[in-house]
Parts: sequence; structure tokens; C-alpha cells
Amino acid sequence: MIELKKLETATEMLKAIAHPIRISIVGMLDSDKKLSVTEIHEALNIEQAVASHHLSILKNKGVLFSERVGKNCFYTLKHQRLSQIVDCIDKCQQ
Repeated sequence: MIELKKLETATEMLKAIAHPIRISIVGMLDSDKKLSVTEIHEALNIEQAVASHHLSILKNKGVLFSERVGKNCFYTLKHQRLSQIVDCIDKCQQ
């Protein structure tokens, strides 16, 4: 049985991921990738402010880790296993 506190944390993380743009971001950050806001917004063809907003949500809910290098902020998955959620979603659509 999983502890209630762990279930609550997992629920908050899953709610944060449950958006098409955020699912895409998690998918982009698999395999220990480290991407900047610019790389993410350009790859998804969205405004930088929109990307920053979604990245902030994911970071605040414990999905992402950020690291500032000079002017740039780079993001990685806090738990690499979260990328399996995207794989599961993809497989469920087949």
C-alpha cells in the first residue's frame, strides 16, 4: 500500500502533466535531456511566455528541475520515470 502523502504528491504531479503542452514538454525531456526555454518554445511552436508558464507549473509541482546558466534556464525531468507516462499515453492510442 502506498502512503497517503506519496499518493497526494503523485496526484499533484499527474494533474500538472495533464495538459497537451505539458505532456509534450515531458516527452521532450526524456533520456536525461536538458533543454532551455528557447529550445522548448521553438520546438513546440508556441510563444516563449506560454512555454515559461507551463514550465513553471511543472517545476512547482515537482515534475521538473531547473538550472540557470548565465541568461538561460535549462529544464530536466526531476524523475526520469515520468517520461514513461508519455510512452504509456502513446501506446494506449494504438
